[in-house]
Amino acid sequence: MDKAKLKALQVPSEMTLKCAMQSLNDTTEKILFVVNSAKKLIGTVTDGDIRRGLIKGLGFRGRIEEVMSRHFMALDCCEADRHEKAAKIMHEHKIEHIPVLDVKGRIKEVVSWTDFFEGALPLPRVASIENPVIIMAGGRGLRLDPFTRILPKPLIPIGEKSVLEIIMEKFHRSGFKNFIFTLNYKKEYIKTFLRENEFPYNIRWVEEDGFKGTAGALSLLKEDCTKPFIVSNCDVILDADYADILDWHGKSGNIMTLVGCHREIKIPYGVLEMENEKLKSFVEKPNYDVIINTGVYVLNPEVVSLIDEGKSMDMNVLIERASVAGKVSVYPVGGGWLDVGQWDEYRDSIKKMREI
Repeated sequence: MDKAKLKALQVPSEMTLKCAMQSLNDTTEKILFVVNSAKKLIGTVTDGDIRRGLIKGLGFRGRIEEVMSRHFMALDCCEADRHEKAAKIMHEHKIEHIPVLDVKGRIKEVVSWTDFFEGALPLPRVASIENPVIIMAGGRGLRLDPFTRILPKPLIPIGEKSVLEIIMEKFHRSGFKNFIFTLNYKKEYIKTFLRENEFPYNIRWVEEDGFKGTAGALSLLKEDCTKPFIVSNCDVILDADYADILDWHGKSGNIMTLVGCHREIKIPYGVLEMENEKLKSFVEKPNYDVIINTGVYVLNPEVVSLIDEGKSMDMNVLIERASVAGKVSVYPVGGGWLDVGQWDEYRDSIKKMREI
């Protein structure tokens, strides 16, 4: 690891969760090392630590010292066989980075999984998760008109692959192999595409008889959804550990989980706040940190029964009904979300996919 990246991975304990999320995205190493004023290592922070803080209501301006892990594994820089020990520790404990410290507890280097297994994805999963992934692919794609007058939205290309292929690949990397598509608009195009390509997945589809909104088509799958399942819009690309999302959903006792993504919303105007007929505050062009809906959900089978069979229903209505019936929560991610269903985001998606 070069000196510039090593320096970037070391952050102060007073750093905010928002800045830590940005640092994780910039360094792409999945971990930050928290150091004190003397540069001594005092903790580590991962995206999972930040997520737990946000779920508990800490907020984006909370400090990472409130979520960091103070228990970490490290090696002494004086150990002659430290790299061999690091490889053994990473393999046994399923971790990807080991810091090497000097006598004052300062980081001299970081040993990474890729130092030993160049080009290999760390800790790959076998496609063994039986829970189905439902891809909602029946919409007209009006936001991408006139493109979608020719091609259905799931077949729009991003580089050399369609959106549909990229979505399935990302789920497959997390261990999923069973996909069900809900189809309507230009469904013959999608059916032909799925038939003619030899994908290493189990794929089938159901067909709407009329447009059923963003959630209504799920009522066609009551017999298929006997265990928790994931629902994804067909125009979102998300870099996330879907297996971890499914696992968190179950452990949290949710009947429905929404995957949310951090976005900074910039208001290009001065914002006025009133109170008791007087101006309370004036903020010039403020930025707001929000968690937005990504269009990816985890549902328990009983949620499907909340959908009126044969009728149109949008996802926001289903979420409201599920909130009454049981626990609905949010699994936040820091970034890596692309909405290719509108022109500006589509162009940005093409640019970002080229950089990967």
